This record gives sequence, structure tokens and C-alpha cells, in this order.
Amino acid sequence: MQRRSFLKKATLGAAAGGATLAAPAIAQDTPAIAWRLASSFPRSADAIYSGGESVGKYVSEATNGKFTIRTFPAGEIVPALQVLDGVQNGTVEAGHSASYYYYGKDPVLSFDAAVPFGLNTRQMNAWMRHGDGLSLMREVFKSYNIVNFPCGYSGTQMGGWFRKEIKSVDDLKGLKFRVSAFAGAVLSRLGVVPQQIAGGDIYPALEKGTIDAAEWIGPYDDEKLGFNKVAPHYYFPGWWEGTLQVSLYVNQEAYNKLPKHYQAVLAQACAAATNDMIAKYDAENPAALRRLIAGGAQLKPFPKSVLDACYAESVKLYDELSGKSPMFKKVYESMRDFRDNELPWFRVAEGSYDSYMGTIKRGK
Repeated sequence: MQRRSFLKKATLGAAAGGATLAAPAIAQDTPAIAWRLASSFPRSADAIYSGGESVGKYVSEATNGKFTIRTFPAGEIVPALQVLDGVQNGTVEAGHSASYYYYGKDPVLSFDAAVPFGLNTRQMNAWMRHGDGLSLMREVFKSYNIVNFPCGYSGTQMGGWFRKEIKSVDDLKGLKFRVSAFAGAVLSRLGVVPQQIAGGDIYPALEKGTIDAAEWIGPYDDEKLGFNKVAPHYYFPGWWEGTLQVSLYVNQEAYNKLPKHYQAVLAQACAAATNDMIAKYDAENPAALRRLIAGGAQLKPFPKSVLDACYAESVKLYDELSGKSPMFKKVYESMRDFRDNELPWFRVAEGSYDSYMGTIKRGK
């Protein structure tokens, strides 16, 4: 009898004790964590800016509000082109930026975003996820105290808005052109005077004549900034951005403090945000381009002679930078070989299909 009474009390005690212990165990497994995320983009550029906000939304939903990430527009906490520094030194736990902004720190960082005559969206995504891309870039970012995640693609970008026509390589000489730093390094070899200006400052510079031309992203974003009002010639393609990969930067110490399942949630949130951004651009760009043309924009392809000259100078610059940096050489050769293996397949399948579909009558 006494034994039965003891077992009953022990069982009840264990059950009560289990209930008492369960709450702190769960609390430890799902701690309340609040991060700040600094964006390199203005809120007005909603398609690209929304990548950071989407990550915060998905992370919060997956953790029942326990893990929150608040996004701040460019300049609100950290200047647009200093997001990497802000994450590296712990000013913020995370950042949403384009890694080619930091070409001046090390040109190899640009492979995490876009490089001249590089990969398109599908190819970049494949190189990152099923090639060496992500592992190589993680190796690069480790020295910056950062864990990087692909977090959005813009698709192939436009070549920009020009006050005058570009009919030959000679027309590039002396041109003050707002363009990304890597592309600027190529174009400067052909006489261009490259300018790197944050998105929110481009229109005033173009309007005042401080610059002669500017590239930003594509029709949807360009229309919002009104470049067509001051520079009518709209060129394509943006050969320096077969796509732009936008990345989420996470401070290494902050990342290490996350429970493993929070780390997994963060990775999946970035993947979901990436898909959202691709879809947003693919849905919005066609209509925006039609509106721009209706409003007077003159759509023009870069002459082949200009593209050929830019490609030749790009290859020379790649070789020069490879000679200076073993890591640059390693990443470049991985990207180049991956691209060259992909191109024949894309020409056979995607390219031939898209070319034919471009010939059919709409609605038929």
C-alpha cells in the first residue's frame, strides 16, 4: 500500500515537475531575439528594398514573433554604401546590400552581386546553390566577420539612360556615367569617367548635368526615379549585370548566437524573399517599359562594336586582377567555367524558345 502510494505521488510529482520544466526548456529553445537590418536601398525602390522586409516577415511568422528583424532604409542607420561595414563591426546585426558596392575593398566581393559579362539569374542561382558560388563567397566574407545569404535577384538589368546617343566606342570618351564600380573599371579603359552614386542621389545628379548618363536597375525602378525626363535614350542590355544578386549580410557573432533552427529559418526566409523579388521584377518590368516608351523613352540596343570592345576590356581586367589576387582568380575561374558550361544549354533551350516566342502575334 505504501509502495503504491509512493508511486502514485512520484508519478504525479513527475508530471507536475515535467510541466514545470517544460516551459523554461521551450523558452530556451525559442528565445526572443530582435535584430536591426540596414538596407542599401531607399524605401521608394520597393521591389529591391522589399527583400529585407520579406526576410523579417518570414522569420517572424516562422518563430511566432520570437525572432524579429526590423528593416531600415538606406541612410537611416547606416549610409547606403557602408552597410557591409555596419554589419562587420556590429552596428547592426544584419544588412541587405549589393556586394559590388564594395569593389574598392576587394574586387572579389563583386562576384556575390554581379560582374561584367557574368551570369544571368538562373545561372547565378545555380552557381550559388549547386556550384561553388556560395562556398567560395562564404570563404571571402569570413574575413569580414559576415555570413552571407543570396537574398534576391533583379534579372538582367538595363544599360541606362543617356543624354546623347551611343553609336560607337568614341561616343563613350569623356562620358560621366553613374555605374557600378566594376563596370566603371572596364568602361574607364574606354574613356568613360565612372561615378558611383547611391540610388536616391542619381536623379538630381542627372538633372543638374553633374553626370551625362546613369544606370540603376530596370524599367520598374527607373520609372519611379523619373530618369526618362532628363535623359531620353534608354540602352540595353546592362552587360555588367546579367543579373544582380542582392545579399543578406549577418554579423558572425550574432549568427552564432542563434539557435540552430533559427539559423535554418533565416536561410529559408532568404530563399523565399529571393523568389518574391524575381517574381516582382518579372511581373512589373514589362508594363513599366511600355509606359516609359509611351512617355517618350527611346529604347535602343548598344551597338555590337561597343559590346565587343567592352567584353575585350573586361577579359583583360579579369586577367589583371587574377594576377594580383589568388582568391580573385579562384572565384573568377569558377564563375567563368560555370557560365561557359551553361551557355550552350541556355542557347539550345531557353534562347531558342524565347526567340521564337518573340515572333508570334500577341493573343494568338
